[in-house]
Amino acid sequence: MLSRIFKTFLWLLLLGMITVYIFLGLASFTSQQVIAVVVQLEEAPGEILYRSQQKLNDELGNYWQVVLFKRVHSNTNTVSSINLRLIGFPGSQELPHPLPLKIITQTNEVLTAPDIFVEEAPAPTIGQYDFKDILPQLPTQELLIGIPLGAERFINISIPQYVVQEWQEVAFKH
Repeated sequence: MLSRIFKTFLWLLLLGMITVYIFLGLASFTSQQVIAVVVQLEEAPGEILYRSQQKLNDELGNYWQVVLFKRVHSNTNTVSSINLRLIGFPGSQELPHPLPLKIITQTNEVLTAPDIFVEEAPAPTIGQYDFKDILPQLPTQELLIGIPLGAERFINISIPQYVVQEWQEVAFKH
């Protein structure tokens, strides 16, 4: 009798665990974790940095830290720079310099952002691109970024719409 109760208990426990896994799995398909945070830092007296930072993966599954940042002189409200920095995690491709970044919109418009690291980057998997002229042209839709690897070769990162909207938020900060 005791073993039958124990078996029933184990079956109910297993059924409960399966139910929880199913609900958690369905929740991950229907909801998207969005943490839209624009950070504001005072880098130096009178110089404010606005930053959006995300961790995204490329088409090969390698992760990149994607950081859009804008420097503003607070006393004059002039923007000194808007840059996109891509930092490859271990296993990511090495980036040759200076090669422009390719940005493709959903309407297949191709924009290019010049490479900031003309001579040498701080590390082989880091790229930084001038977005001052590009950011105002970007639609608030998903984008595809082609990171140059040399000789017309690119590795692509899909930039979700919520990230592009966060970039637009950085653009309008004073």
